[in-house]
Amino acid sequence: MWLRLRCRLISITSLILGLVILPMTSAFAQDQQPDPNLEAAVTAASILKTAEWRPLFNGTDLSGWTGDTAGYSAENGVLVCRKGGKNLYSEKEYSDFAFTFEFKLEESGNNGIGIRVPSGGYPSRDGMEIQILDHDGSAYHGDAVMANGQKQRLTWLKPWQFHGSVYGIYPAKIGYLKPVGEWNTETIVVIEDHIMVILNGAVIVDVFLDDVTPVDGTPHPGKDNRQGHLVLAGHDDRVEFRNLQIADYSRPPLSPDSTAVNVAPKGFQTIFNGSDLAGWKGLAHGDANQRRALSGDALVQAQITADAQMNSHWSVSDGVLTYDGKGDSLCTEKNYGDFDLYVDWKIPAGADSGIYLRGTPQIQIWDPWDPRLKEGQAFPATAEEWVGQYGNGRNLGSGGLWNNRRWRNAPTVLADRKPEEWNTFLIRMVGEKVSIWLNDKQVVDRVKLENYWDKTGLIPIPRADQIELQHHGSALYFRNLYIRELPY
Repeated sequence: MWLRLRCRLISITSLILGLVILPMTSAFAQDQQPDPNLEAAVTAASILKTAEWRPLFNGTDLSGWTGDTAGYSAENGVLVCRKGGKNLYSEKEYSDFAFTFEFKLEESGNNGIGIRVPSGGYPSRDGMEIQILDHDGSAYHGDAVMANGQKQRLTWLKPWQFHGSVYGIYPAKIGYLKPVGEWNTETIVVIEDHIMVILNGAVIVDVFLDDVTPVDGTPHPGKDNRQGHLVLAGHDDRVEFRNLQIADYSRPPLSPDSTAVNVAPKGFQTIFNGSDLAGWKGLAHGDANQRRALSGDALVQAQITADAQMNSHWSVSDGVLTYDGKGDSLCTEKNYGDFDLYVDWKIPAGADSGIYLRGTPQIQIWDPWDPRLKEGQAFPATAEEWVGQYGNGRNLGSGGLWNNRRWRNAPTVLADRKPEEWNTFLIRMVGEKVSIWLNDKQVVDRVKLENYWDKTGLIPIPRADQIELQHHGSALYFRNLYIRELPY
């Protein structure tokens, strides 16, 4: 959204009012160095390739859309916002998703993509709006003659009004918009509070909304929405769209809808095939910092030793990943960033385990009914005695982020089944925050997983690393390990 200014007079007063000096060089031509914004898009692009896309525009009419249908039209497979067009709303609402499309602008053209907008709501306030704008257009900039006689290009736009910005909330990087009249490709990823905008193969926005304050200094109540309509937010200009597709990344069912053992539900992949240890490796070093520092021959040798130990103590029996309690943790060969993960697990009485996310401890697994009595100590007879025996908190149940020290480390409810019975986790990790459901009950709600390996408390967990099934000296059983990677 942008209130177009047609002022042509540039003065020192204008500079004081906040005009932005635009860069004079292209983002693509800086000593031929690798472009970090292009590199940042590689991981997301590889994950998005596996997404289940479905069209939002059929190419022939406005089926599936409502609002200013008179201001938009379908023309030869292109969805056109006509001159004077306003807001076109998707009939359906969406929570977590990836939305990909192509667009073409006229000179100074302006539109927007409203996300999580309530019915009839104003995109940039009641939801959020991703700016669609020819920010190089003549309506938004001009030249000023400086004191030395040289011309300097100036713009009336605020940083949060440039193309791709989360309007009023967070500014986008510039330098990737194609010239007027050419088709651009854009993907908007919205998962929980994470928003990423990829323009023509470059990440121009990557922000976690919970961590920022709107840069325009005004309230944006829609920033906290978790569901709403998609909106094409017209601003009187002709803007063309095509190939509009959406992929659903909303939270999956609390239990997998696949009834066959070790057969992944739709949209997920197995990380345990039910027959052998393919895709897994031994723990090369118990300290993640030292493990990550290994390289060359030292890494090769450490992994050979770890794999030998893995094969001695981890095995597969009747489709169950089984541990004898005498070796070390089991690790995925692949690193994972953001994801949804199902895990079935079973432990004997008194056992202790956990699941490391990005190589970081841990989602706790233990027996809530084990009082860990000292020799000669009486079994607890009252609730107070039980609590007194449980200095380590295991009576609270499994699923908590037990190594947290600043953020909550305990589950909100005891949801464990008795020892020797199967339990099911659904784990959702987005950024540094984790949500966990145990046996269909939520036990952790978007809690930050702290970096256990950083004793300063200043360094966040890695953006991606291995998943580990934790060894703690007891027999363990796992099956039905399914993962859906989320773009990041």
